[in-house]
Amino acid sequence: MSLFRPFAPILAIAASTSLAWGHEFWIDPEDYTLAPGDTLTAAIRVGENFKGSSYAYIPDNFRRFDLAQGDDVAPVEGRIGDRPALSTTVDEDGLAIVVHVTRDYDLTYSSYDSFVNFVTHKDAEWVIDAHADAGQEGVAPKEIYSRHAKSLVAVGEGAGQDRAFGLVTEIVALENPYTGDTGDGIDVQVFYQSEPRGDAQVEIFDRDPDGEVTVSTVTTDAEGVATVPVTAGHSYLVDAVVLRRPGDDVAEETGAAWESLWASLTFAVPE
Repeated sequence: MSLFRPFAPILAIAASTSLAWGHEFWIDPEDYTLAPGDTLTAAIRVGENFKGSSYAYIPDNFRRFDLAQGDDVAPVEGRIGDRPALSTTVDEDGLAIVVHVTRDYDLTYSSYDSFVNFVTHKDAEWVIDAHADAGQEGVAPKEIYSRHAKSLVAVGEGAGQDRAFGLVTEIVALENPYTGDTGDGIDVQVFYQSEPRGDAQVEIFDRDPDGEVTVSTVTTDAEGVATVPVTAGHSYLVDAVVLRRPGDDVAEETGAAWESLWASLTFAVPE
């Protein structure tokens, strides 16, 4: 059975695939700070500017959906169709980390310009030259993509530390936003194939208590580290996108010329 399927209705992020590339994917907890024994409820969202639709718990649409606290990592259990996708009791005091990896999806850009706009927005202009060098200048390509999302939630005091979970690409918070000194921002590290990803663009979506969102970007250093400026009482979505050529077998099976791998991390900074 092929692993690469067209958009399923349950996760179709836009009626027109020309819009699909501009949509982020993130885990959106109902509350980022809980007491032991509370229910951790979180939606899986797709949208723009930290606003989007909630999607259901559909095991066929993800490769991994875990909840980690300390050394314990367990699959998120749910019923098909549950919305929000995550609702579970958290009994242990400490930092809870939600990890979600989607299956592969594919899209065909509606125009060459939309492709150029996307790779330019993601600071990957080299892709335009590589596309032209392959004799495809002016051609709207087919792409496969997957999402690699994490979220940090404080239970009780929220003590603990984010870490890498072996995702093909992921963002790791090097400081705990619930217990650390956030006056100089939160350092994050971007990984790709378990190696720090230097000179990578990180997009920051900052949502204030009134729901207003501001967007900015920073670039990682040689060690894949960047500082996210933060404000108490705000919540954050940070993401970074890898663009690469798919493997020969994948390209042959899907007809895709490019692959994008999206990493995201959500957290809040207490008042």
